[in-house]
Amino acid sequence: MSDSPTHHRHPALIATAVALPVALVVGIIVAAVLANRIPAREPIALGSVPAPAANGPDCAKVLGALPNTIGDYSGAKLAFPAPAGAKAWEKSSGGDPIVLRCGLDRPAEFTVGAAITQVDGVQWFEVSGKSQGLNSATWYAVDRGVYIALTVPDGTGPTPLQAVSDAISAALPARPIDPAPLPK
Repeated sequence: MSDSPTHHRHPALIATAVALPVALVVGIIVAAVLANRIPAREPIALGSVPAPAANGPDCAKVLGALPNTIGDYSGAKLAFPAPAGAKAWEKSSGGDPIVLRCGLDRPAEFTVGAAITQVDGVQWFEVSGKSQGLNSATWYAVDRGVYIALTVPDGTGPTPLQAVSDAISAALPARPIDPAPLPK
């Protein structure tokens, strides 16, 4: 028989030695899962629409006055080639962006007697996307020297219109509205 002392490890020390590496592995797995849930933000591709005044000074003033964030949305990169007079915001969690376009032609639906909504001193005309199967609405600022469209996802609330109205009011003076005559 051997007279050497036997070393007994305390159960708490053994439990800690086993639990520490397990906790580290679980933490790495959780971090990896969370990192994959936040998608990489790709530049937003915008199609071309007629915007004859998009490169003009009025649109430059409006674009310069726009906020970098609107509620939960932050400024987004536009894919090349980005149309003139455009800006977009998106949520970090993804989903449809908010898109502004400046220098557009008068919307065809904007005729005498059309309903107008005033938000923070700017008169807006709404075109719902529902008839086209879209879950968004486009609001047109119709009382400035240029037409400005703001497309917002349904359920976004009033914050985008308020923030953009403030920027438009700061950048451009109001003018009388000029709706198209009613078709005969």
